[in-house]
Amino acid sequence: MPDAAALIQLEDVHYAPGGVPVLHGITLSTDARRIGIVGRNGSGKTSLARVLTGLVAASEGTVRIAGVDVAADRKAALGLVGILFQNPDHQIIFPTVEEEIAFGLTQMGQSRDQAARGVSDILAQFGKSHWATSAVHPLSQGQRQLVCLMSVLAMQPKVIVLDEPFAGLDIPTTVQLQRMLDALEVTLVLITHQPSVLAGYDRVLWIDDGRIAQDGPAGEVIAAFEARMQQIGGGDDLSDLSG
Repeated sequence: MPDAAALIQLEDVHYAPGGVPVLHGITLSTDARRIGIVGRNGSGKTSLARVLTGLVAASEGTVRIAGVDVAADRKAALGLVGILFQNPDHQIIFPTVEEEIAFGLTQMGQSRDQAARGVSDILAQFGKSHWATSAVHPLSQGQRQLVCLMSVLAMQPKVIVLDEPFAGLDIPTTVQLQRMLDALEVTLVLITHQPSVLAGYDRVLWIDDGRIAQDGPAGEVIAAFEARMQQIGGGDDLSDLSG
C-alpha cells in the first residue's frame, strides 16, 4: 500500500480511454525529488503524465499529490502539480506573455491584482520583465517553452511533470533549459527518450505496455532499459518498430 505521507501517491491506477486499456495497475509512493520515466513510444508515458497531473481522471485507482486527489479537486491540484508539455504550442492559449502566465493564477482564485503581481515576480526572477506585453507567437520554441515553465512556476507547485521538454530544441537551448530545471527547488518528474539526462536522478521508472517494468535507482534502471532497447534494435523482427 502507498505511504499516506508520501508527496506522490498512485494506487492501482488504470486508465482506459474509450475502453482501450493504456495503463495497468500503476502503484507508486515516493518523496524523491528527481524522478525519471523512460519507455518506448506508445508505452503509456504521456498518459501517465496526464493522469498524474489530473488532466485526465484514472479509470480506476487514485492519484494524490500532497494528499489531494488531483482529478477530484482540480482547483487545489493547480497549486500542487503542473505540467510542461513537449510542444509549447499545445499549452499556450493566450496572445501575450503576461496573459498566459496570469491565466493559471486566476484559475487558482487569485484576483486580477494578485495575478499581476505574480506575473511581475516570475518575469523578474527570470530576467524577462521586458517580455510582459510581448506577443508569444514570434518567440522561438525555446522561448515559448520558457514562457510555459514560468507559467507553471508562478503557481508555486510542489511537483512539475515534464513530458519530453527538450524535444525539438537545439543543443544550447537544451543545456540552458536543463540547467534552469536542475536548479528548481521542486520535485521534478521527467519523461524522456534520452536516458542520459536522468543521470543523478533519485529514481527512474521504466514503463512498458502501460505497466512498470522496472523501478529503482537511475543507474540500474537506465542500464537495463538501454540493454533491452539495444536488443530490440538488433533484432530482425520489424514488428518491433515503434511510431
